Amino acid sequence: MIPAAISPSLMCADIFRLREIIETMEATGIEYLHIDVMDGVFVPNFCLGSDYCRRLKAKTSIPLDLHLMVTAPEKKLGVFPFGPGDFVSVHYESTPAVADALAQIRQAGAGPLLAINPDTPVDAVLPFLDAIDGVLLMTVFPGFAGQSMVPGSLERITALRRLLDENGKSALRIEVDGNVNYEKAPLMRQAGADLFVVGTSSILGPGNLTENIAKMRRVLAEGGSV
Repeated sequence: MIPAAISPSLMCADIFRLREIIETMEATGIEYLHIDVMDGVFVPNFCLGSDYCRRLKAKTSIPLDLHLMVTAPEKKLGVFPFGPGDFVSVHYESTPAVADALAQIRQAGAGPLLAINPDTPVDAVLPFLDAIDGVLLMTVFPGFAGQSMVPGSLERITALRRLLDENGKSALRIEVDGNVNYEKAPLMRQAGADLFVVGTSSILGPGNLTENIAKMRRVLAEGGSV
């Protein structure tokens, strides 16, 4: 099983405390920083642009986990800063040129991920298995934080992990994004997920950030025991 990793969603972080938050994440060994980029077209919201990503990348050694919720990402990748060690997700639903977008990400040295919405069949990833480092499986519809998990999401994680294993792609990551709280995260882990986008429903919610991160690592390791 691929080791579990945490990717906090910075759209959920208090912008007035961002330096302190990033320093805490560095000190606690956070593996990735999840950056939600929204264009107001692919999803009905705007969030975090290329300049934000550029400034962030210059100030921290934590790899970026860019989630591009934008139309025609293959035409826009050049404005974002990413390279070796980073992940970049493009949505299956966002463009007919998915293969081109994934190839551009790979050429820049980053890890391409294919994101799929809750109503996209998991077997939609099959044509792209040789071009990706993993799948970002949305457990809510993208666009807004604070949503409840779409029913059937755990079964979709299980089905996706089975599909990857059966096609000789057990090393590909499954990232999950949406309502990843302390109760659901270990269930997602048991179903086959290994990269967890966390926000206001867990580590960036109430309480001490260092303690919240430790709690999330504990429930992932111990199957939900807190």
